[in-house]
Amino acid sequence: VKTMKARVILLMGMCLALAGHAVYAQQIGDVLKGLQKGVGGGSAASETEIVNGLKEALQIGTGNAVQTVSKVDGYYKNPKIRIPLPDTVQKTEKILRVAGYGSKVDEFELSMNRAAERAAPEAKTLFMDAIKQMTFTDAKKILNGREDEATLYFKDKTSPRLREVSKPIVRQAMGEVGVTKSYQDLEQSARSVPFAGAFSFDLDQYVTDKALDGLFLMVAEEEKKIRQDPVARTTDLLKKVFGSKQ
Repeated sequence: VKTMKARVILLMGMCLALAGHAVYAQQIGDVLKGLQKGVGGGSAASETEIVNGLKEALQIGTGNAVQTVSKVDGYYKNPKIRIPLPDTVQKTEKILRVAGYGSKVDEFELSMNRAAERAAPEAKTLFMDAIKQMTFTDAKKILNGREDEATLYFKDKTSPRLREVSKPIVRQAMGEVGVTKSYQDLEQSARSVPFAGAFSFDLDQYVTDKALDGLFLMVAEEEKKIRQDPVARTTDLLKKVFGSKQ
């Protein structure tokens, strides 16, 4: 019973940790009300309550991650997930800039990040589906697992489908924001510069892979907040709860 209650309290802390996002404040309040009923009255939480509590916390966390990356500059102005120039372009970047093509280099990099920002919202539905499919065993593993256990769960459940769904969306977004044209202009410029060399990589795959890497990094950061950054008054309690993991 104590262990079960401790997990419910942990979930309360997890939800409180996300309260800094004002847009989700009402959702979090609803989650807390439901969890408090499980703690209050001296009754142990059921498996269903534990799973549902974790699901709601993860819905908020993944929602925050998707919202963060899908806004303008969500990728481009976040140094942790900004999509860099492909290696083959980086090798000739200095030569291209000296030759006067710096603006084309910058335009290409910006356009890749804009495409990733356009495509990111599609991940939300797949995350929600993965959460709906979560079992009590999955929930228990996440609660008692590593600090990125939930992120690993999402990678396992969504990565193949995300890549399948995201690639054509990224391709379309790249056409809309001019990635392909920027790349073609840059490649043509490179051909006119001695020693610049030729570019050789799959542009669609590169942007898709980097976009998903960045998305999962932000999911991991949200999970870290849930586990490690609860409001100050519950920090000691949560340390005690984590210390009692089986």
